[in-house]
Amino acid sequence: MTIEEELISLREQLAQRDELIQQQQALLWEQNVLIEQLREQHSSLAEQVKSLQDRLSKESHNSHLPPSSDRFGRKPKSLRTKSEKKSGGQPGHPGSSLRWSGSPDEVVEQHVERCEACQHDLHTVAACHVERRQVVDVPAPRLLVREYCAEHKQCPLCQHITAAPFPHEAAAPIQYGPTLAATAVYLTQQQLLPLARACEVLRDLLGVQMSEGTLCELTQKCAARLVQVEQQIKDALIQAQVIHQDETGWRVAGKRHWMHVTCTPTLTHYQVHPNRGQAALDAIGILPAFTGISIHDGWASSFLYPCGHACCNVHLLRDLLSLAEEQGCQWAADLKSLLLDMKEATKPAREQEKHWLDPLEVADWEGQFLHILDEGDLAHPRATAPPGTRGRSKQSPARNLLDRLRKDQQAFLCFLEDLRVDFDNNQAERDVRMVKLQQKMAGCFRTVLGAQAFSRIRGYLSTLRKQDIPLLSARPRHFLWASCSSFTLADLGSNTQFTNRLKVRHRGPRLSIFVRTFSLFTTRGFASPERKTRERKKDSLAKSNR
Repeated sequence: MTIEEELISLREQLAQRDELIQQQQALLWEQNVLIEQLREQHSSLAEQVKSLQDRLSKESHNSHLPPSSDRFGRKPKSLRTKSEKKSGGQPGHPGSSLRWSGSPDEVVEQHVERCEACQHDLHTVAACHVERRQVVDVPAPRLLVREYCAEHKQCPLCQHITAAPFPHEAAAPIQYGPTLAATAVYLTQQQLLPLARACEVLRDLLGVQMSEGTLCELTQKCAARLVQVEQQIKDALIQAQVIHQDETGWRVAGKRHWMHVTCTPTLTHYQVHPNRGQAALDAIGILPAFTGISIHDGWASSFLYPCGHACCNVHLLRDLLSLAEEQGCQWAADLKSLLLDMKEATKPAREQEKHWLDPLEVADWEGQFLHILDEGDLAHPRATAPPGTRGRSKQSPARNLLDRLRKDQQAFLCFLEDLRVDFDNNQAERDVRMVKLQQKMAGCFRTVLGAQAFSRIRGYLSTLRKQDIPLLSARPRHFLWASCSSFTLADLGSNTQFTNRLKVRHRGPRLSIFVRTFSLFTTRGFASPERKTRERKKDSLAKSNR
C-alpha cells in the first residue's frame, strides 16, 4: 500500500470517527434533554404525591372535615385532654327520677280476704297497715272528637234568622284540631321524621289516616304563623352582646344551598339561602345591624361588617395539629400548647364571673403568642416569584396560616381579652348539627318553600328548648314581644295556666286527662285535602241533580 492510499484510508476512518462522535453527541444531548424532562416530571409527581398524602392525612381531628368523612377505620382521637373525673354523673348532679304524686288519678285498693297462714276469713278485720305503690303510665291513646252545634233562630218580629257563631277551631265542617296538628308537625320538624314515617306514627298511635299532603299543608300554616316570631328572635339577636354564626351546605330542589345559623345559648335563628357569602348575610339582616361580637369560623365575608369578630380556636388547633404531625413544625406544636394554656387560664376567671383578665397577664400571653409566630416566620420564609414572572408566588400552607394569624390576631385572641367570648364556636356547631341530621334521616328538600318552613319552625322550637319550655305545651304570648327587647322565659309565659283539665268517661273509674293546647294551630278555615275533594264532588253532584 502506497503512502497516498494509506492517507486516504486514515482520512476515511477519521471521517467515520467524527461522524460517530457527532451521533454520540446528539444522542447525549437528547439524553440530557430527556433527563431534564424526567427531573421536572419527577418534581411535579413528587409534589402531587405530597399533596395527595396531605389530603389523605386530613381527618376530623386535624382539619375542618366532619367525622363522617374519616377513612380507613381511623381510631378516634380527640383534642380534648383526659380529665380526672370519673365517667357518669358527677357529685351535685340533680338527676331525674319518678316523683311520688300526692293526688293520683286512679286508686286501686288491694284487699286481704283470708289469712295466708290459717286461711281464716279476714273480711271484717280492719287493716293495721296500708302499703302504697304507684305506677306512672299514660292512658291508651284515643281520638277526642268534639262536635259543635250552632243554633239557628228566627226572629218573630222581622223574621230574620240568626245563627250562633262557631269558634275559630271549627271553621270547616270537619278538620284536625290544634293538638293533633301540633303533634304531626312536631314529628317532622323536631324529631326529623320523614313525611311517610310521621304519618305512619300517627296511624299506629292514634289511628289517624293523615296524608303527606295534609302534613305539608299543616307545616306551611305553622310557618306562616311564625313570621312575626322569627322577626322578634332576629331583633333579640341583633341586641345581644355575643352571637355565634356558622353555615353548612344543603341540597334544596336539586341545587346547592346554604343553611345559615345565628344563635346564642337562649336563641336560635336559621335561614336557607342559595349563597354563602355577603349576599346571604345581607338578606338575613342580622349581621349588618349587629354591634356586638360575632364568633364564627373565620369566613372572609363575616369580616366585611363593622361589628367585633372572634374566630373559633378549635379550627385553629386542628390546623396546627396537622402541621405538627405531618410536617413536623415545632412552632405549630408550641402554639397549640399555648392556646390550650390560655384557655385553662381563663377558666377560673369565668367561674368567678369576671369580665376580663389582668391587663399585664393578657400582655404576657400575647407576647408569647407573637414570639412563636416569629419562630414560624424563620422556619417558613415567604416564597418569592422567579425573575420575569408575573403575579404572586404560591405560598405553603404553613406560610398562609402564619399570615392569617398575623392579620386576624385580635379575632383569635378575643376570648383572652373579653371573657364573654367563648374559646370555640361549639354553640353554632351544635345547632347546625341537627340540620345535617335532618338531611341524613329525611333527605333533601324538594322545594325552597319547604326548606324555609323547616328553618323557621326549627329555629322557634330550638329557642323554646334552650329556655326549658316544653315544646308541645308551650303557648307564647306573642303580643308581648312588640315591646320587649329580648326573648326571655318571662316573655314566653307559664305553660301551666293554659292547661285544661277534662273528665273523660271510659270503662272503669273516671280518669283525669290533661290536654295541653298548642297556640300555633288555630286552623281557621283549614280542612284536609281529602275532605275538600269529597266536598267538591258532592257539590258537583248536587248541581247536576238540579
